[in-house]
Amino acid sequence: MSSSQNPKEISRRNFMTLAGGAAGLAAMAAMGLSPSRGECSVNIPEIDMDKIAVTENETDVLVVGSGIAGLFAAVKGHDAGARVLMVSKGRLGSSGMTPFAKGIFAYDAAKEKLSIDAFVEKVSRSALGTNNPVFTRQMAEHSLARVKDLKQWGFFDSPLYNNSFSKPILERNIPVIERVMITHLIKENGRIAGAAGFSIDEPTVHIFKAKSVILCSGAGGFKPNGFPICDLTHDGTVMAYNIGARVTGKEWNDGHPGQAKNAAACYDGWHGMFDRKPGLTGVEVHHDLGVDLNYQAYMTGNPTKMGPPGMDKDNTVKGGPYVPDEFKRSGPPQGAGPKDGGPPKGGGPQKEGGAPPGMMGTLVGGSSAGMSIHKSEGLVPINDKGASNIPGLYAAGDALGSYMAGAIYTQVGSSLAGSAVQGAIASEAAAAYSQGVEGPKISQARIKAIQGEILAPLKRKQGYSPAWVTQTLQGIMIPNFVLYIKKENLLKAALAYVEELRDHHMPMLRAADLHELRLAHETANMIVSAEMKLKASLMRKESRCSHFRLDYPEMDTKNWNAWINIYKGSNGEMKFEKQPFNSWPS
Repeated sequence: MSSSQNPKEISRRNFMTLAGGAAGLAAMAAMGLSPSRGECSVNIPEIDMDKIAVTENETDVLVVGSGIAGLFAAVKGHDAGARVLMVSKGRLGSSGMTPFAKGIFAYDAAKEKLSIDAFVEKVSRSALGTNNPVFTRQMAEHSLARVKDLKQWGFFDSPLYNNSFSKPILERNIPVIERVMITHLIKENGRIAGAAGFSIDEPTVHIFKAKSVILCSGAGGFKPNGFPICDLTHDGTVMAYNIGARVTGKEWNDGHPGQAKNAAACYDGWHGMFDRKPGLTGVEVHHDLGVDLNYQAYMTGNPTKMGPPGMDKDNTVKGGPYVPDEFKRSGPPQGAGPKDGGPPKGGGPQKEGGAPPGMMGTLVGGSSAGMSIHKSEGLVPINDKGASNIPGLYAAGDALGSYMAGAIYTQVGSSLAGSAVQGAIASEAAAAYSQGVEGPKISQARIKAIQGEILAPLKRKQGYSPAWVTQTLQGIMIPNFVLYIKKENLLKAALAYVEELRDHHMPMLRAADLHELRLAHETANMIVSAEMKLKASLMRKESRCSHFRLDYPEMDTKNWNAWINIYKGSNGEMKFEKQPFNSWPS
């Protein structure tokens, strides 16, 4: 090191050497590989490429995903008179984040003391202006109706959701195709024309021709251990981005921790959520599960201890994420506060709420790494119906960047309620749109080309295992000092490595069977999402809610009262733009 170099700084080269070497060697050792043999290996496919079938389906509204947003999209789209087909990578009501969610918010005007106007305003204060009040209000206004539907279907009678979700689907004879991974959205003549993917269980490529598509595919992460999101990898977001849709919300972070003991044992940490029946929640606006725990761990070391959201008073550290006085719990860090003004203050201290499982005892961070705050990331809506900038393409739930709660968790149960509400509204809009357009026409040449892209990892004679690339990506992105406690030099260093994965490793992902084919496509989606997260985090030069930068620790309301939208440029490059708060895309 030269005498002029700051010993606290780290170069790209050193970062890549340390992080890549550690993550790569650990991953290879776990897989029985050695550096001398190399991580790139010969592909020995188990699939007979000549026996892969191709099936086609046609519908008015194609619903991608079978969580609670997908359920209401399918049911309400059918009730609006459209032909609906649901396709899901998992099982109805049993995949994604929906099985984990056990609280659903219902705003009952006859019981709540706080008016809807006051509720929306309070959420906006907690979210430091990052929420879209149109979607906050929409969720509250329609939540009770969706809860009544769920009661009728038996949702609250069991901790498992497949039976209650199946009831309205079977009553309406809505076709559902499960365990099919959608990998491509198809656009023809400037509008959506359908989707394509493959079966996880049999060698079949599926082509879906549709007048409209609703993405209810959830959010995603980097397959971290210890949190139930390992089948979510931002598939819908990346597919939509690839055909020109705008996406948003990549700089924000979900702050759910895991337990320090047996941190990878998901059921050990979260069985309290899995095992219990769902219930209702009322108004209780919070400012929780940002990155205050991550900051404490960064400053004092792991592991940490805390009770209900907010730090233990004996472990308070100075600086860190800003929390409005109105929403402070016992002993959170005293942040730098807003610059150029800030949110209005008012109200009394928020009453203590029960901590979700995993939030007590000794904790470690990163269990939900790669996921943003629910509803803060996904497709950019152009209106309150969940429509995207691609005609005929809609999104709902965690696939829609609605900013319903903004960039921090503000209301327990609102995520499940919001997904149900948005699924219903988007499907009614999609059904109406479908009545005014002709059935899509997709040429056989286009279908053949898409089929080739889907199956490319199986045909590759040699390449990189998706498991190895995923573990390398995790080693780059999950460290607390990269994804959560951010500063420019480390973000740029991590980006250099992710760009290497994007340019060299992603085109060489190989698969020997259908399971690895799924992993290859998921890994590619995670790489694109990682690039988005790093670049958006570099762009937002302030700290606010669940985005914290050590080099810009204050909230900058003069320059950053805006969301960041991401889109693919004409040459394939990733482009960024600001969208001012409380506005629709121009």
